[in-house]
Amino acid sequence: MGQISQVWQDAISDFRVFLKIDKSLSNNTIYAYEHDIKMFSDFLCQDETKTVGIEDLNEKEVRRFLAYLATLDYISEATQARVLSGLKTFCKFLIYNGQINENSLELVEAPKLSRKIPEVLTLEEIDNMEATFDIDNKPDQKRNRCMIELMYSCGLRVSELVNLKKENLFFKQSYIVVKGKGNKERIVPIGTKAQDNVNEYLRDVRSHIQVQAGEEPYIFLNRSGKHLTRIFVYQMIKKAAAAAGVKKTISPHTLRHSFATHLLQGGADLRSIQVMLGHESITTTEIYTHIDVQYLKETIMTYHPRYKIKY
Repeated sequence: MGQISQVWQDAISDFRVFLKIDKSLSNNTIYAYEHDIKMFSDFLCQDETKTVGIEDLNEKEVRRFLAYLATLDYISEATQARVLSGLKTFCKFLIYNGQINENSLELVEAPKLSRKIPEVLTLEEIDNMEATFDIDNKPDQKRNRCMIELMYSCGLRVSELVNLKKENLFFKQSYIVVKGKGNKERIVPIGTKAQDNVNEYLRDVRSHIQVQAGEEPYIFLNRSGKHLTRIFVYQMIKKAAAAAGVKKTISPHTLRHSFATHLLQGGADLRSIQVMLGHESITTTEIYTHIDVQYLKETIMTYHPRYKIKY
């Protein structure tokens, strides 16, 4: 294996501080940037004679790296695009820091992404998942049911859910304050069912947990009094879906997709959905119009006399 120069290591360390202090990015986002840069440097280190330095962040090497990623079955086009975006951001930082003079990656294009329509749960499937929890005998399951209801009712990302704090609840005004990507806050309305679930969990479960120091603000805690991890929520939802007989491949984000899709099907405008989801660009939200068209197509094929299948 090749080596990584001290200058390169120092630049990554400075980049980490820049993302944290100047850009106020979350730890998860910073980790993603560092991971992408490490993938690039590991690729270059395959040459045993190589010492990776700032000068290697150039168009030729990045194109060679992307071509290599394209040969890997487990690296999707979306991941390739994300890695390139991370390298471009790092390149801009090096210019800002005075370590290079020009952005040689400007002309490197990301692969064209095919827009996949995300999986969506029906209301019945969500109700069935919530019904699998034995809330009378297992207090933790009252918490789990509450989390599923909150993610679906408010369209939360899993990171937003596990970092939700008591100070973010404004039930008298029927809304919560959510801190999303880039620490940007948004206001999301919350319905009575989700409010009831949260209040019941706080009263019957959380109030009996011995909370560890520093964990007091967080709403959702494990038995040890620490706030939950994203992995835990992911595994919990997969188990609930399996227990409910849901055959779809789902994740916590599926509840967020279902929130947006059901709003659109119910007549909500795209701009309102964008605000509630915390999307910076309306084009990100537009994926749900494709889902809605599919829903309309299925509806007309089911109910319109000209489209009904004859047996």
